[in-house]
Amino acid sequence: MRLLATVIALSALVSSAAAQEAGLPPPAIMREAVPGVLERAVDGFILPGYRRLEAEAGKLEEAMKGLCDAPSASALASTQAAFTQTVMAWSTIEIVRVGPVIEANRLERVLFYPDRKSTGLKQVQALLAKPEENATDADSLKGKSVAMQGLGALEFVLYGTGSEALAQETAGFRCRYGAAISGNLEAVGHELVTAWAAPDGIQAAWKHPGPDNPVFRTDEEAITALLGILVHGAEAIRDQRVETLYKGADARPAPKQAIYWRSGNTFTSISANLSGLESLIDTADIKQLLDPETHSIVGSIDFVLKSLVRVTNGIGADVEAATDTPEGRAKLDFLLLNSRDLIVRLNDDLGGALGLGAGFSFSDGD
Repeated sequence: MRLLATVIALSALVSSAAAQEAGLPPPAIMREAVPGVLERAVDGFILPGYRRLEAEAGKLEEAMKGLCDAPSASALASTQAAFTQTVMAWSTIEIVRVGPVIEANRLERVLFYPDRKSTGLKQVQALLAKPEENATDADSLKGKSVAMQGLGALEFVLYGTGSEALAQETAGFRCRYGAAISGNLEAVGHELVTAWAAPDGIQAAWKHPGPDNPVFRTDEEAITALLGILVHGAEAIRDQRVETLYKGADARPAPKQAIYWRSGNTFTSISANLSGLESLIDTADIKQLLDPETHSIVGSIDFVLKSLVRVTNGIGADVEAATDTPEGRAKLDFLLLNSRDLIVRLNDDLGGALGLGAGFSFSDGD
């Protein structure tokens, strides 16, 4: 930690000297803007994001139960549509990897990914082959492996081998297990809403940095955490979403390693991740933390994000087709290049302008 503090301090000195040489104001947080930015981040992005997750998961649970009671092709299609909406809700807010979501295995209970050893798939397949009734109850399901509780498991239930039975069999085990997963997702969403909504809980820690605050003792600590959400979110998109399936022209693509490939939600999810970053920046109005002369830094980040969202939305649902065609690979190359650029702009440019240490990478242990 002492070495880390030294690195940050030296980086800040370097960026300050560079700014003075260029005739720009030395990097520093506009302190009067801090309370408003933090309040908007919590009340305008984080809480609404978790409320949306809870609401969409609730609709998904209703759809699953309806499918179990009255199976049909149309009921299955409606349930799959509700699954996509839940994926989008989660993907938008999953960039927040701090606070209550990383407690009690909530993050993994919603989505166990990446799963490089296919642990979740094997466990779900084994359960479907040899049913256990306690997996059909959301409360009991919490005691099982996290890999069997979330969106990845539910995707296999709805789209994997044997899923056609959902449209034919009344109250079958597979369907009831899927309903339990949906109930678990809603429960986690509710826990997150409750935790962030409590006025004397985590939101108070975020909104009121100070010497008596157990989480953030200074404005810099709170803003560093906010910037960390953005940097880590961008890194996860590049490392765990794009590069999992495509690492460039010289590497063999792995479309079946992609997140949500069975349901065709890979790029829907990535787009929602990117939109989440964009929404957090805009909703919190992060540029207010900067000297007006450096507001263009946020504008350039916004431009890159909009470009990434536009290209991602144009790729299509079939991951294998995207990796097999020159047009698809060109779009994936664009995502690789510009997602890396996004990380640099967030970490170096925005972080430097805030005086938090240009060139310091959050992924190196902050």
